[in-house]
Amino acid sequence: MKQSSISKYRPFPPVELPDRTWPDQSITQAPIWCSVDLRDGNQALPTPMSIDEKLEYFDLLVRVGFTQIEVGFPSASDTEFLFVRRLIEENRIPENVAIQVLVQAREHLIEKSYASLKGAKQAIVHLYNPTSTLQRRITFGNASREDTKAIAIQGATWVAEYAARAPETNWTFQYSPESFSDTELDFALECCHAVMDVWKPTPEKKIILNLPNTVEWCLPNVHADQIEWMCRNIRQRDSVIISLHTHNDRGTGTAATELGLLAGADRVEGTLFGNGERTGNLDIVTVALNMNSHGIATGLDFSDLASVRNVYERCCRLIVPERQPYAGELVFTAFSGSHQDAIKKGLDVRTKETATNDYVPWGVPYLTIDPQDIGRSYEAIIRINSQSGKGGVAYILDREHGLDLPKTMHPQVGKFIYDLADRLGREMSADEIGEAFHQHFANLSRPLEVTDYDLNHHTSERGQVECTTTIIYQDEERKISGRGNGPINAFVNALEGIGLKDFKVTDYRSHAVRGGSDASAAAYVQLQADDGRLLWGAGIDPSIEMAGLRALVSAWNLLHD
Repeated sequence: MKQSSISKYRPFPPVELPDRTWPDQSITQAPIWCSVDLRDGNQALPTPMSIDEKLEYFDLLVRVGFTQIEVGFPSASDTEFLFVRRLIEENRIPENVAIQVLVQAREHLIEKSYASLKGAKQAIVHLYNPTSTLQRRITFGNASREDTKAIAIQGATWVAEYAARAPETNWTFQYSPESFSDTELDFALECCHAVMDVWKPTPEKKIILNLPNTVEWCLPNVHADQIEWMCRNIRQRDSVIISLHTHNDRGTGTAATELGLLAGADRVEGTLFGNGERTGNLDIVTVALNMNSHGIATGLDFSDLASVRNVYERCCRLIVPERQPYAGELVFTAFSGSHQDAIKKGLDVRTKETATNDYVPWGVPYLTIDPQDIGRSYEAIIRINSQSGKGGVAYILDREHGLDLPKTMHPQVGKFIYDLADRLGREMSADEIGEAFHQHFANLSRPLEVTDYDLNHHTSERGQVECTTTIIYQDEERKISGRGNGPINAFVNALEGIGLKDFKVTDYRSHAVRGGSDASAAAYVQLQADDGRLLWGAGIDPSIEMAGLRALVSAWNLLHD
């Protein structure tokens, strides 16, 4: 930014709170979690989710453990309305889950929102109106504080009246002074009190006051001061749930939330992986796993974070960045030699300690949590240092040939391609790179080839499958059989039966081939030889099972080349 531009900006005013207490507090328990993926996250997508995608995503949120889920803005579109209706009419909402809908303080929108919720067992109606100085001056043409508060009162009145017409539903009311982050604190409090006067909360029937950091204007410590000020000054504190809703404009949404919890908040709204308008909402995955790393149970299950990420990326059509905390492809990867050595030593020490003790506190250099707790493997932690150009080769194979290579396969493939280009003495085209990959890494058939397979799921051992494969080894065809917990494992056991297992499988990935290829599936298998070598092989076939077997055989052939 040019220095001449700096003068247009002003520092955000601090909160007068000299006796603040939040710096001396600790987070000792999890807040109430509310996912807003299906509303705040969905409206931020270039291509919003379809109803079927929203249903899949809702089921994911339920599996993770959310008991409050904001499902949409049913007054905004038919898609949103119909989605809420399907949740209710198809009995998709578990008994312990309350769905939440967002609505502006306008009667016809409130009426439609209640219509969408007809028949729900429990629901949260989330009313909001903008209250900030900027919104009042610019969006609403110099609206006065009194006029703005009147909108909140009228909206709250309508919300209560329509709820009274449907007593069969257990209603919870929620109010947000939108853009709380740049609303005068005394006015935000005034609006909240005005709404409370209408809704009349009690300790037995609490309301939610959501204080959105709609635009992250200030340092997270200032946000914490705002929350503590509100928690101190709100009437009937025992009848109110104070909720946070942070955005990430300054890149400190996680810090603002954690400090807001120290300041007394009870509830957190956010999304998986921080999807949301502009730079996004709070990433609930990060905050929850941060708590886990301090020994705090959260009620949210991210033990298979890869599957959560897969649903997110498929339904939202977004990619989790490689350096995203916990979920990114590279967050447990050390390329530095000193880091690799420290991690290896830490894991070795832990293996020895846990062999003789039932409980050993986690303590491995550079790793804040055990990757296995979120479904990651130790094999993925330490990888060889980056090779020049490996990312470029992987990009061409992905973009031009629809092959999404595992990150740990990039160095092996990249080195081979760049060594080949060096021997040729020229740049290789995308087609040449694809051809070289297929010739050297995919469906290799010497000295071992697999030509056919048959799976039998009806074995005597529960959860086991029997795989009978036809192989050609050293020009001799034969059939071999093995049992395991899947085709790959069964095939490995079959190879062991004929003396060809001198390796262990350390990784397996598969995906549908993109770009119109005749083959519909690609698989990648990494093997570790008894001498410690690690090599990847690829398999491409219309059958996902055969692609996996071909990938394993390709890696085996490379190990024995």
